[in-house]
Amino acid sequence: MSDQEPANRRAGHGEDSIYWDASKNRYIGAISWGYTASGKRNLPKVSGRTKTEVRKKLRDLRAALEKGKPAPARYTVQQAVEDWLAQGMKGKTESSRSTYRSLATTHIYPYLGSLKLRELEADHLDEWLEGRKEVLATTSLRLMFSVLSRSVTHAQRRGKAAQNVTELVEVPDGKAGRQSKSLSVEQGMAVLSTNEGSWIHAYVVLALLVGTRTEETRPLTWDHVHTDPEDGSEAHVDVWRSVRRHGETKTLKSRRSLAMPRRAADVMRAHRARQQAEYQRAGREWSTAGLVFPHESGGLRTALDVRRNLRALLREAGFPNPQVSTTRELRTSFVSLLSDYGLRIKDIARLVGHSGTQTTKRVYRKQIRPVITKGAEAMDEIFDPGRGEGPPAS
Repeated sequence: MSDQEPANRRAGHGEDSIYWDASKNRYIGAISWGYTASGKRNLPKVSGRTKTEVRKKLRDLRAALEKGKPAPARYTVQQAVEDWLAQGMKGKTESSRSTYRSLATTHIYPYLGSLKLRELEADHLDEWLEGRKEVLATTSLRLMFSVLSRSVTHAQRRGKAAQNVTELVEVPDGKAGRQSKSLSVEQGMAVLSTNEGSWIHAYVVLALLVGTRTEETRPLTWDHVHTDPEDGSEAHVDVWRSVRRHGETKTLKSRRSLAMPRRAADVMRAHRARQQAEYQRAGREWSTAGLVFPHESGGLRTALDVRRNLRALLREAGFPNPQVSTTRELRTSFVSLLSDYGLRIKDIARLVGHSGTQTTKRVYRKQIRPVITKGAEAMDEIFDPGRGEGPPAS
């Protein structure tokens, strides 16, 4: 069959067929593969932008069908995903497991879960992805698809799937994500004056005035918070750990020490004193190796727990829609406030760890030692006017 063959040519008995589907704007290829238990023709399908691409996919599909072991008749997509979630996630953190379960429960089971895995076709996946791309951002859409793809691969290795049909489709782009918002100086003032004396207030002060990420602030320990360094250096915080596997930061440049503005140092000093007093009343031993922002149970706080407490603080501060705010926006505000103040973009880039200034406008990264002071100096001037010397010259 050639790309120039007549469009109305019918495939012969048992021959693979290729046809144009205007609704999908793609070529569809089908293999006649016997009959289903209900007596209907079994026509596994693939799709592609060109006939050549479809032919290759058909050859691969036929080879897989001829080689593969028939999948169990009653084994469903949901069972395949559940099996992978239970058996195929060795070494994954509980946070990752929770994310995958949530994606499967919300976006896979209601749409594909009841389908028999042996009957899952590229058409089903194309239709499913078209619907999900309207509600999920591109990153989430690809992660959701990865959950399904890895689940089918897991089933293949156990003889429960003849082929991985997910390899025959492409993941489209999802919807544009919600752009992070930044606080104005007035909003920042309101946040910094709300719920003072609480752990979430201290958390917000550190994130907003120093620019730490939630994944690095949550595992922060007191031996990395230096409000009164013995060597006489600036008060600073060592951001050397994260909640990632093995405690590693995202990159080497993510390990850095950042100076704290006076306000942040004062708040962290008071927060430590309160925590020490609470431990003493409870008959517990306080240690510098302990968490700065522990959960009531003593363990690490989850990102969800921090987000809930942040939104409660914003609600108390008078924000109109706190339920849509995220902890990442504290870091966004750190960069935005410094930029509005007049700090040079290359200085902000160094503070957030970017090798160039273009990325700083979109992403938020960090730097390594020695202690970086420019951000702290600017934040002192922004939130303690009259005690600084004004913005640096460009």
